[in-house]
Amino acid sequence: MISNKYISYGMAGVGVLGALLAFAGGGGILGLIGGILAALGSFGAILVLKYGYIIIPMITQQARIVVMTDTGYEIPPSQDVIIKKIGGIYYASTFLAVRIYESSTERSLEQNVAYNEYFERAISNLKYVVKIALMLYAENITEKRKIIETKRAESQLRLAREREKAEPDVLKMDQYERQVSMWDSQLNKLISGIRPMGVLSYAMTTAAGITKESAVAKVKSQARELSTTLANALNVQVEQLTGDEMLKCFEWEKVFPTSPEELESVVD
Repeated sequence: MISNKYISYGMAGVGVLGALLAFAGGGGILGLIGGILAALGSFGAILVLKYGYIIIPMITQQARIVVMTDTGYEIPPSQDVIIKKIGGIYYASTFLAVRIYESSTERSLEQNVAYNEYFERAISNLKYVVKIALMLYAENITEKRKIIETKRAESQLRLAREREKAEPDVLKMDQYERQVSMWDSQLNKLISGIRPMGVLSYAMTTAAGITKESAVAKVKSQARELSTTLANALNVQVEQLTGDEMLKCFEWEKVFPTSPEELESVVD
């Protein structure tokens, strides 16, 4: 499957070609066409690179494009599940991003014990297997403070804008408040000389069915239940992954980044 990065490179190439045509064509029709291509290519490259995980699944879903990998896995137009047929049975897997805004070091011993109990009780009610992956690394603090201060300011701005609305979204306000609290905590640790630990977490669940449709329907139902369970039990934000983001998690089931810099570049 062609990644969003390569699609953005292609769009950038269109932009460069358009710029060359505009330069060669001067003020004529060729120059006008070149200018349009340059603008569209440049804008498209930025759009796909930044929001490809949203745009590409929308395009494939509308065009009903089914992607087949060289290992026999199928990715439907929605690009939110991965399917494979094994021995006459269809298996469908989906991935969820688990965004953690609170560290265990910020809670008391009693709070951590209660936290683990809530999680165990919630998971014990599930009737299917769940994989929760944590990728941990010590972050490079060279530019970390500037990044944290920028992200804290962005979260504070989103929170302020939401509060100013006539009918603010309570869930969004809670999410932004947790983000601000997380950035404040990280900044305080950085100022005190503690090297921050980066955490990337995702959950995976798989369902089987005698038909492709039944396997997909079942795994999507599991994903909705799992999303609610994890969000309530762990006080985290859980999101369905699609497109390139889903494929990254799928690739990490086999091989994952070997350095903090490599992981941060993938996440960014």
